[in-house]
Amino acid sequence: MKSKIKFLIKALLSIGLLYLVISQIELKKLSQILKEANIAWLAAAFIFYNLSKIVSSFRLNLYFRDIGVYLEETRALKLYYLGMFYNMFLPGGIGGDGYKIFLLKKRFATSAKDLLSALFIDRVSGVTALIVLAAILFFFSDFSARFSNYKSIAFLTVLLSYPLFIWSHKRFFKQFDPSLSKTTFLGMAVQLLQLLSAFFIILALNVEPSSIIDFLFLFLVSSIVAVLPLTVGGVGAREFTFLYGLSLIGSEPAQGVAFSFMFFLITLLSSAIGVAFLNEDGYYESLGKNLTIK
Repeated sequence: MKSKIKFLIKALLSIGLLYLVISQIELKKLSQILKEANIAWLAAAFIFYNLSKIVSSFRLNLYFRDIGVYLEETRALKLYYLGMFYNMFLPGGIGGDGYKIFLLKKRFATSAKDLLSALFIDRVSGVTALIVLAAILFFFSDFSARFSNYKSIAFLTVLLSYPLFIWSHKRFFKQFDPSLSKTTFLGMAVQLLQLLSAFFIILALNVEPSSIIDFLFLFLVSSIVAVLPLTVGGVGAREFTFLYGLSLIGSEPAQGVAFSFMFFLITLLSSAIGVAFLNEDGYYESLGKNLTIK
């Protein structure tokens, strides 16, 4: 019951934000931008987005191995896409992370606390990379001139984010120390691949070259905002971030909103891949007894 209420609140917030965004832009202009989008560049964006998910799966599997859960990479990837499917299409139920914990704990008799820790530190690793990249791009964007008094904060963010992450990693998540260097590197690789995916969407929408850095910066900021459990799959939050962000620097928001719609569509299609692996439960059921648990 509580999960349904939470989902309803998130859905209402998403709808409210989308209504606010749509009411602030010219729908004809938005429709024209979407119609003229270059399919080839969108296909490239789709490929690089899914490459980021493959790397994400490999990173998460390293965390799993640190707690004694050994999965073949192909099986780990299928489980990752299953999680994406549950997150996107069953947001009011157990959710992707909850599904992974339920499945691995039940079938492999591993600790729910360790699994939750693996999923949490995996998420933190990704957010840390997002914050660092956003702080770097801030210096090269028009926002830097508009908010010059924030440059010192951005500099400190770049300088301290990873030392703070590594300190907290070693202080609170010692069980994952064996893979720290690899997972930290892969965390940045994931976000760079998604940044490339965003770049290809920008090319598909014929964004002015002078605005590319601004769009990439807002993409990273919107990704950080989307991580917060406030809306359904970040819907509404991303669009509002672009609307508000572009308005701050006096840019036309329609292309930004179009970008958000395209990124959501790519996320939706990628998550739908998980439906092909819904029969994987039987595999985990039969394999569970043979799994090595430390």
